[in-house]
Amino acid sequence: MTVIHRYITRLFFKYFAIVLGVVIIIYLSIDFFARIDKFIRAEISPLSIAAFFLYKIPLIVSQITPVAVLLGVLAAFGLMAKNNEILALKSGGVSSYYLLLPVAVIGIALSILLFIFSEVVVPISVVKANQIEALTSGTKMMTSREKNIWIRGNQSITHIEYYNPSDQTISGVSIAYFNKDYALKGRINARMGRYIDGNWVFYDCLVQQHLDSSIEKSQVSFDAEKNCQIDLLPSDLQRVAKESEEMPFTRLYRYIQKVESDGYDSTKYRVDFYAKTAFPFVCLIISLFGSGLALRGTTKEGMVISFAYGILTAFIYWSFYSFCLSLGYGHVLPPIVAAWIANLIFFCAAGLAVFNIE
Repeated sequence: MTVIHRYITRLFFKYFAIVLGVVIIIYLSIDFFARIDKFIRAEISPLSIAAFFLYKIPLIVSQITPVAVLLGVLAAFGLMAKNNEILALKSGGVSSYYLLLPVAVIGIALSILLFIFSEVVVPISVVKANQIEALTSGTKMMTSREKNIWIRGNQSITHIEYYNPSDQTISGVSIAYFNKDYALKGRINARMGRYIDGNWVFYDCLVQQHLDSSIEKSQVSFDAEKNCQIDLLPSDLQRVAKESEEMPFTRLYRYIQKVESDGYDSTKYRVDFYAKTAFPFVCLIISLFGSGLALRGTTKEGMVISFAYGILTAFIYWSFYSFCLSLGYGHVLPPIVAAWIANLIFFCAAGLAVFNIE
């Protein structure tokens, strides 16, 4: 590595670390004040609260790294432009593409590292953070294994075979109701349920009501559609539903295969599966885009303007990326297209910016 490349690399990682550290502190501070009341009401120990926020850091790092890469590139080249170092190097015959080379290598390396980090560290930390957060859920007791969800409510036990987070529907519902003596007094079995206007609407359901403790004396009815008021909200199910962040790449793929083999919709998980491969590459794309923007001399006004360009670019990318994922969740775009289209468009923009740096 030449002296120039070492200098650019050192500048980049300096500002990359500063941005990453500042964002982590701001994120944790906001999250702390938003959650501290729940932790206090649930009587969570200070040690567990501290562990929760420590477990959140890997997820924050995986989400913020591309932004830190962009701001690090703009800050490094912006400072060099402000000090007329880029002008001096170009006057000495140094090509802009030569200055771009270390940033491109760093972008590739960080993309690979981000993918590995997201697969090895993030799932473990997310699971542990969710376990601590589950302690604030109240009186309901929930367990989840693969797709099956068990919920113990107020004199009832609910079993749900599968919960689809994208449209908030439940499938394979079975609810058993008990009296004060824990004797079975009724049961509802339904093919599917949907949360509409504060109530659960069950479809193709069987309702059984016991007239006394004898199972023989009961009333059974079949309803194509039935409104039910049960002690269960979609937010309750969200805590126990499988999250893509909790599963590594290979495990998520096996989970999708199992969900689809059982006949359930796995669109959300399939979109997230492709997003796991697409998102890390934004480090390379955004580093090239930032370099092309900075080396053209548009950020010579100083660090403030550099960061303004970076924040605007990151906001546009993240908004468009999230919008495309939403279209994928809603079956408007194929999962692979929803996950990759933002990268493809910004890669073309980065290529155009790099092409015009001379």
